[in-house]
Amino acid sequence: MENLIASVHHWLWGAPLLVFLIGTHIYMTFRTGGIQKKIFLGIRLSFRKSAGGPGDISPFRALMTSLASTIGTGNIVGVGTAIALGGPGAVFWMWISGVLGIATKYGESFMAVRYRVRTETGRMAGGAMYVLSRRLRCPWGGALFAFFTALAALGMGSMVQSNSIASLGQTNLQIAPWITGSVVCVLAYLVLAGGVQSIARVCSVLIPAMALFFFVGNLLVLWLTREFVGDALLLILQSAFSPQSAAGGAAGYTLRSAMQYGISRGLFSNESGMGSAPIAAAAAKNTDPVRQALIASTGTFWDTVVLCALTGLALVSAMLAEPSVFADGPLDGGLLTSRAFGLLGDFGPVFLTVSLTAFAFSTIVGWYYYGERAVEYLLGRKAFGPYRLLYIGTALWGSVLSSDVIWQLGDISNGLMAIPNLAALWILSDEIGDQTRRWKPSEVGKSLAKG
Repeated sequence: MENLIASVHHWLWGAPLLVFLIGTHIYMTFRTGGIQKKIFLGIRLSFRKSAGGPGDISPFRALMTSLASTIGTGNIVGVGTAIALGGPGAVFWMWISGVLGIATKYGESFMAVRYRVRTETGRMAGGAMYVLSRRLRCPWGGALFAFFTALAALGMGSMVQSNSIASLGQTNLQIAPWITGSVVCVLAYLVLAGGVQSIARVCSVLIPAMALFFFVGNLLVLWLTREFVGDALLLILQSAFSPQSAAGGAAGYTLRSAMQYGISRGLFSNESGMGSAPIAAAAAKNTDPVRQALIASTGTFWDTVVLCALTGLALVSAMLAEPSVFADGPLDGGLLTSRAFGLLGDFGPVFLTVSLTAFAFSTIVGWYYYGERAVEYLLGRKAFGPYRLLYIGTALWGSVLSSDVIWQLGDISNGLMAIPNLAALWILSDEIGDQTRRWKPSEVGKSLAKG
């Protein structure tokens, strides 16, 4: 089974999907007139009071819910995994995927808000499944995306997160994985039972506090390795473009592996192109699709352009500063990250365990919301109970499985989810570009509320 999963992962994340993903990022950047230049406007809008309108949660809480599913193991273990498998150059490709991915996150969020619907219970629901079925008249495409979303929630939302928590708990605190997994499942169930309001409330408090905490931790590692930061930047750039990695050919790092793992882990981290974050954006109390899309696009900026880049630089600097610590053969992402933050002394393991546990837990509850909306689209609300039990069960199962298998399953579900979403973006790119060019900040809540 492990060999089969590895083969599917290698085939799916080959050149075609990498080109499709990066090509979409570049094309959406062009079609939106370089929407990245409005990222600071989006940041300002995310902290302003809601403009009102139909929705279940405030725009800020919608952003925090989407950030809960992105800021997590992708920023901690995911960056380490990218470096372990793709070399230091993977950090550069993760960053590029974030910068360009801002445009894709904007486009998919715009469409999700524009074509959202009110469910029979009065809540707002949106995402690529509704764009495909309502706008493109392709119900089978919507069903396919919803199925992949429900599957991805079980993989990257549940299993990957609990596995990362359990692995660090075993490494740093000597706690058996099944015990950690059980505690995570109980706590997650208590939050999930409260619905979207409970999820958004937890995420809006937990994510800003933990992001700041993790940011400071990275700065401390960079301060301790400050003499090697310049060399680390140079190594990252050289490895990103060298046919054979500047980190050493014996490691097996190549340009292809740097791009493959950098971009795939970038997607895992910021989810631009997957169509997941727009599901949360569609629940926001906002009548203006452009305004909410600008707010949603800031998630990619914070997650990858800032935090992932900072973590990657800290890890490579630590590797150069203490080569003996990393010299005992290939490391997996979790172990590489643990040893890098071990430079902080006794505080390092505690810092890493607290950060990853909080981030991964928030990702578990945030991704459940996506899975639940997908299941509602496919089977209706009657399926909520069984799916919630399945979700909690896979979290427990994931805590005791092999890390490599778990991450590959997460990548596979990500890729499958991205394909129909990216196809919809290409088809509707003219509409996205046209409406974006016509919008002005003073027009909030006016002409684009018709969707």
